[in-house]
Amino acid sequence: MLKKLAIALLCFTFAVVGFYNLSSAAAWPDALLKEVEALKAAAKEKKDMPASIAGAINITGDEIKKWTDEKKKFVIMDNRGKEYEKEHIAGAVSFSIDDLLKDPKIADKYSKDEILVQYCNGVKCWKSPATVLLLKHLGFKNIYWYRNGIPDWIKKDYPTVEGKK
Repeated sequence: MLKKLAIALLCFTFAVVGFYNLSSAAAWPDALLKEVEALKAAAKEKKDMPASIAGAINITGDEIKKWTDEKKKFVIMDNRGKEYEKEHIAGAVSFSIDDLLKDPKIADKYSKDEILVQYCNGVKCWKSPATVLLLKHLGFKNIYWYRNGIPDWIKKDYPTVEGKK
């Protein structure tokens, strides 16, 4: 009897976990996921990402630095994942594309009207343009894309920090 109960509980657990994973993956339309995969493929082939993305405003490092100096209200989001801990733009928050793909609800802590600046490892990196596409799909209205990303920021000798925060 105890063995049957343990097996039933194990089956139930697998069913719940499987359902959760399917429902998370289903949050993104197939066409959108294909766009993300195309960006990944281009990066793998070391191709430049598009010059612009519909629904996002391109922004330069100089503009971001000016906004920072002026204390303009915006959120700068590092989309690279674990690389954030090694070095990131001062004031940036970690907002990993991998985490967003798994769980769109992580974007819920931001207002749809908030200015959100996305960046990653520059023109050959797929992570920030993919994040732009996903945020646009979620209904965010003020998405900016720093296409040249952290390599440009470092080249300009603008402030970076290391660590989790």
